Amino acid sequence: MSAVLPTPPDVRPARLASEQYAQHFADAAPRLSRTQALVEAERCLYCHDAPCAIACPTGIDVPSFIRRIADDNLRGAAKAILEANPLGGTCARVCPTELLCEQACVRSTQQGKPVEIGRLQRYAVDAVMDQPFAALFPRAPDSGRRVAVVGAGPAGLACAVGLARLGHAVVLHDARPKGGGLNEYGLAAYKMAGGFAQRELDWLLGLGGITLRTGWKLETAAQLQALRDGHDAVYLAVGLATTQRLGIPGETLAGVRDAVDFIAELRQAAGPAQLQRLPIGRRVVVIGGGMTAVDAAVQSRLLGAESVHIVYRRGPATMGASRAEQDWALTNGVGIQHWLVPEEVLGGSGENSGHVVAVRFARQALVGGRLQPTGLQETLAADMVLTAIGQKLDGGLLAGCGLALQQGRVVADDDGRTGVAGLYAGGDCRLGGRDLTVEAVEDGKRAARAIHAELTASGSH
Repeated sequence: MSAVLPTPPDVRPARLASEQYAQHFADAAPRLSRTQALVEAERCLYCHDAPCAIACPTGIDVPSFIRRIADDNLRGAAKAILEANPLGGTCARVCPTELLCEQACVRSTQQGKPVEIGRLQRYAVDAVMDQPFAALFPRAPDSGRRVAVVGAGPAGLACAVGLARLGHAVVLHDARPKGGGLNEYGLAAYKMAGGFAQRELDWLLGLGGITLRTGWKLETAAQLQALRDGHDAVYLAVGLATTQRLGIPGETLAGVRDAVDFIAELRQAAGPAQLQRLPIGRRVVVIGGGMTAVDAAVQSRLLGAESVHIVYRRGPATMGASRAEQDWALTNGVGIQHWLVPEEVLGGSGENSGHVVAVRFARQALVGGRLQPTGLQETLAADMVLTAIGQKLDGGLLAGCGLALQQGRVVADDDGRTGVAGLYAGGDCRLGGRDLTVEAVEDGKRAARAIHAELTASGSH
């Protein structure tokens, strides 16, 4: 680690030549060409027991869609994917396939290299997005039932699409100016290049039967009651909107930012010219160990930060970011430090007294299975600190509406039933799961089926 330097904070925009921004924030894994896709598809063994499909949280029939790619039937391949996962385009880009389907691939043990399932999935879905979604999946006749979905992220979108396909009318509410949730605001720009989150959202809404209402935030019990009174069912997919605080002195200093907000600002920058205007520190410290920490750190480097460190309180094995994500950070020049707990964010002196200049950490070690302080301290210079230690549910309102909360999340079964009649919950706000996009999609799918079953079983409107 570098020592604290007695220099003023250095946070400014335009650290790079203008042409570098387009290069740095281009698609990190471009779509396969037809030749590449056909060659990769031929590597699939089309296993009968398909461990890859079993490993997929949404149950995509992987051998089936890959066989169709090999046959040059991209429409059929895309239908097989989207039947199981309506957000198959996003998941192909951001899903940790190395931990799921590709880790289970038989080719991994045979050849040490799995079939590139994620890239093949993207190839198939992208190929049909010039056709209306409704052309692939026509809606059922109007059922006369109305469902409110709160939260237009992966879980809410998947639920809305599932219900709309079954003929129900859905009003999809979201607090942000745009729908998409974390797909739009929380993922690195190089993963979702070309405005893909909005393209996918608009494409899905082309199914019909879904009304998107943005700028609507659930803040009172009266609002939720009004939704329940005006709809046949309500699905809550509100995510985890409140960021965890460090709880240490100095975290309110200028230059200390929430990593999620930082990523959202990058994502809403319209092209290289706006990216060039975003200020970034010369020395950036990112506190956390998950995918958000990696996305924030790598993008700091891509904006021109000279020194970027991810600092995590435990060892590499317990980091939330996958091994592939950690390697991506290292490849992009990010340092990763382990076993360090932040103690204090240090401010400068004189005219810089209100701005961060360093972070002091306490080193710890695992002793007998428990973390113990070693008595050692380390200080890392920083012009900017990004915090990525997790998010939590603002549960006061929901608890007041009769919902049970546990470990800071809504208690609901695997189909989203909360115990309050007609009220369902899923995605990150639901207790259980690993907070992956693909698992949120599966939550929304299952809830749509459960809501449909309840609505069709009951004769009343």
